Amino acid sequence: MLRNNIPYSSVYVLILRTVEWKDNSVIMIDQTKLPNNLEFVTYTDYNDVANAIRNLVVRGAPAIGVSGAFGLALAALQSNSTTKENLISDLQKAKQILFETRPTAVNLAWGLEQIMKVAESGNSVDEIKDHVIIAAKDMADKDIEINKTMGKFGSELFDNNDIIMTHCNAGALATVAYGTALGVIRATKESGKNVKVIATETRPIQQGSRLTAFELKHDGFDVSLIPDTAVGYSMTNGLVNKVVVGADRIVRTGHVFNKIGTYQVATMAKQHGIPFYVAAPLSTFDMKTDANDVIIEMRKGTEVTGVGDKKTAPDGINVINPAFDMTPPELISGIITEKGVIKPPFYESIKKLFEANL
Repeated sequence: MLRNNIPYSSVYVLILRTVEWKDNSVIMIDQTKLPNNLEFVTYTDYNDVANAIRNLVVRGAPAIGVSGAFGLALAALQSNSTTKENLISDLQKAKQILFETRPTAVNLAWGLEQIMKVAESGNSVDEIKDHVIIAAKDMADKDIEINKTMGKFGSELFDNNDIIMTHCNAGALATVAYGTALGVIRATKESGKNVKVIATETRPIQQGSRLTAFELKHDGFDVSLIPDTAVGYSMTNGLVNKVVVGADRIVRTGHVFNKIGTYQVATMAKQHGIPFYVAAPLSTFDMKTDANDVIIEMRKGTEVTGVGDKKTAPDGINVINPAFDMTPPELISGIITEKGVIKPPFYESIKKLFEANL
């Protein structure tokens, strides 16, 4: 693994991708170093990519889906197999290692499955390796196109002078570029509307303060940061009139799995009559799993018991630290996709969406 430190410049944020393939290597922005430092890491081993996903060097459902695909491309290059059967076996092992890093975000499983389909359709070792790399790079390019299309559809839901709340980071840093929820906000501004944004801090990893506020501030948005505990205050006092968030998984019934705290934001929005929207590509939908069967990733307690090197809780305290929660469909006003905006009842509208786009 190589690490490059580059002095921060807003130019880099605007033109560089969160994750990309270059010279048979995977290059990522190390998001654990933001907002203080802009660092790039280069990986040539899929095990390092797996660790990067697990340790949040790269995060956000679309971004880790592409990262997983790039990881399999590295695994193909690393394999010394001389037959198709042995190469596929090596890729299956790599796929399992990559999948186990973040079990809740369905884009990771989707990205891995797409690459495995390409690999299994190949006729020779060299052909498989070439096709896998091409497919992974194409997936990254399409992610940007999808986000921009989704942004245009979503921008129609927002009005001039809206104050939009968002939770966690569903921006350029959560995708290859542009973003899902923040892509909608970007597209709204690009359409000529004046909007302000309120970003939640998003404890315990602080994706809202470290990443969302970072992105929006340097893209010239009027953005305010609030602690997670001020969501109700902001809504009660008329500081918010719409909400848009991303998603890590959406099941066929319209239940949305997203960063912990999303359910609370949606509940408060419902209480105050504020529209609550979710922005996610079709690759985030899971049409097979029931909501009650989705595995919620539990993360280490030290994320909660301290901030940086400073302890904020007593030794030995028990910690419950889920990475995600589930927002039920009755709290959601609409789901923004690259194929349009779907509305309740979601079981019917999601079914129609996928029937029309098979």
